[in-house]
Amino acid sequence: MNEERRPVAFDYDADPGRFRLCQQNTAAFGLAGDVHPAVAAIFATNGAAPVLDMGCGNGRLGTALDTAGVAWVGLDRSRALLADLRGPGLRGDAARLPFQGASFGGVAAVYMLYHLADPMAAIREAHRVLRPGGLFVAVAPSRATDPELAPFLPPAPLDTFDAELAPRMLAALFSNVTVDAWDAPMTRLPDPSAVEAYLRGRMHHPEVARSVARRVEIPISITKRGAVVWGRK
Repeated sequence: MNEERRPVAFDYDADPGRFRLCQQNTAAFGLAGDVHPAVAAIFATNGAAPVLDMGCGNGRLGTALDTAGVAWVGLDRSRALLADLRGPGLRGDAARLPFQGASFGGVAAVYMLYHLADPMAAIREAHRVLRPGGLFVAVAPSRATDPELAPFLPPAPLDTFDAELAPRMLAALFSNVTVDAWDAPMTRLPDPSAVEAYLRGRMHHPEVARSVARRVEIPISITKRGAVVWGRK
């Protein structure tokens, strides 16, 4: 039986506060670490520059790339997030990149491919704009992340892109696909307000977030699962 999959809602212009809340939660609750320095290090170690940051948001990876001394340009379709970007960036569609082929030494897709109904369209575009030998890096959570909260949440379709799908999707176009996965209790939510804020940051409806916050035993430690996956053109 085929699994139902849907893209994660793109709400960054309609509700930019939710994205900012998610970033605040990362700092406050020690979420699955900050993968951005690790992604920047992959590009720096391999001399993969310049880097196109697809779905750059407000520039978190760009900051890490600056620190690593790697030139970059960001692309996002959110006007609200691009307004906060400190660095080179433009508005555009990852499935129709406004760049010539072989323009970049690296392309990153950090927590963004699950917003697309067809993630492979963006992966193909990443392949097109990469130079021979260039690196494509994708980051996504596992479909089995947050298992401690799963029993309290309503059933939902799988995302169109996740850590389980990533290796096979990248292997369709890239060689030497490497997976660096994480699976550990990385988040501790000390009280109901923290649970509610965490779930709102992860795009759950406010009523669902409040209901779960009242029902879970606190404090609660949350297991984070996901992966950084990369391959070479």
